Amino acid sequence: MSLEVTFLGTGAAFPSPARGASALVLRREGQCWLFDCGEGTQTQLMRSHLRAARITKIFITHLHGDHIFGLPGLLCTLSLQSGPDAGTKAPVDIYGPLGLRSFLRRSLELSHSQLLFPYAVHELVPTPDQCPPGEFKDFSGWDRDEGLPRGPPGSVVRLGPGEDSYLLVEDEQLAVRAFRLFHRVPSFGFVLQEGPRPGRLNVQKLKDLG
Repeated sequence: MSLEVTFLGTGAAFPSPARGASALVLRREGQCWLFDCGEGTQTQLMRSHLRAARITKIFITHLHGDHIFGLPGLLCTLSLQSGPDAGTKAPVDIYGPLGLRSFLRRSLELSHSQLLFPYAVHELVPTPDQCPPGEFKDFSGWDRDEGLPRGPPGSVVRLGPGEDSYLLVEDEQLAVRAFRLFHRVPSFGFVLQEGPRPGRLNVQKLKDLG
């Protein structure tokens, strides 16, 4: 398994002519996983050797604008570049704090944007102690308005009793977990844990060594 990390943006608050807002890509087995999507991420992708169409998973650390304002535009561009079979492909999985589904749903609805490919939003439920009490907002009931069109599929991921991380992705090679960070708003970090890889035993070498 090969992993390659490309930093698309390391700036804070807003992009500059030479530095994008927060975004990085992990390339793995021909797929691209995007971590945060600040304003200007599309432009940075075009300047890189990466292909936006390879993005299959997106992870959002928190809902401050310099980490999410590029996401609706990126999804719309991916839709414009998609082929006729886009609707039959596996959905793009998007992970992030509670409220992310509502942000995307309203952004795309208000801009009359219709994506040609499926996507799924998996929301992490934060704990109230992840930010100052006055900053914590409960977004769990925002999508109950029956007048709104049906939102994207997905899941709600809660922190289990006695657990200190959220399991998001797991296969034979690696697992992706989210853990709580403490910021002005609920935030999450992401850890990629490689699975055990047994070594190769050189039998002849052992025999030579007795």
